[in-house]
Amino acid sequence: MSHVRGGGGRETSYVTTADTVYLMPRTSPALDRATPEAIALTALRILDEEGPGALSFRALAERLGVSHATVQRRCTDLAGLLDLCTDHLAGQLPEVPAGTGWSEACEQRFGALYRLLTAHPGLLVLRGGRPWLGRQLLARLVEPALADGIAAGMTPAEAMTAYRRMYLLTLGSAAFVDHRDPAGATAASRAAIAALDPDDFPVLTGALADVLPPLTDHEVYHGALRQLIEAARPAGRRPAS
Repeated sequence: MSHVRGGGGRETSYVTTADTVYLMPRTSPALDRATPEAIALTALRILDEEGPGALSFRALAERLGVSHATVQRRCTDLAGLLDLCTDHLAGQLPEVPAGTGWSEACEQRFGALYRLLTAHPGLLVLRGGRPWLGRQLLARLVEPALADGIAAGMTPAEAMTAYRRMYLLTLGSAAFVDHRDPAGATAASRAAIAALDPDDFPVLTGALADVLPPLTDHEVYHGALRQLIEAARPAGRRPAS
């Protein structure tokens, strides 16, 4: 609540837009509609249908049928909104059954993360370099991955290093191109390479048909993931050669 002093020394109170966020009742029909899950689902739908430039509190409020202030109360700012979205997605990561081998568990967890990320490229664009530290991601990916690594014979530092390498591979591979539109990504790359001077770029221009397919081939990621897993496998657990 803000105040201004008028003539005669009398104070007049008024409510600012920021005040409304905190003065809203803790329960209301609007808040019931704008649950964290509903906000995350709606935000992801906007990102997938219209792209990252279309996401705003106003656009969310219109789709949810609530006020801008209601959405802001739930999220505070864009960073909070993106955290809601990423934690909602992380809740879809699989719970790997107990007793699953370390290598298989890694493939299941990171393969699932890769599929989620490639399905929502707009979210990756907006998050940029922000850390992914939501509770669901920590509970479904980070904590079990570290625990499995230690159980397989790694030190905590080795387990974290292995996790970090696989995580960065997954994040970078998902963000490299829009995997929902492989034809468009290939066409754009083809046009860019075709415009190069063959004297300056003889390999790229001379092997165009060979260098384009790996740009959008999911197996490039999965093959690299398996290589990282094999390289990180504790020495005592390596298969006999």
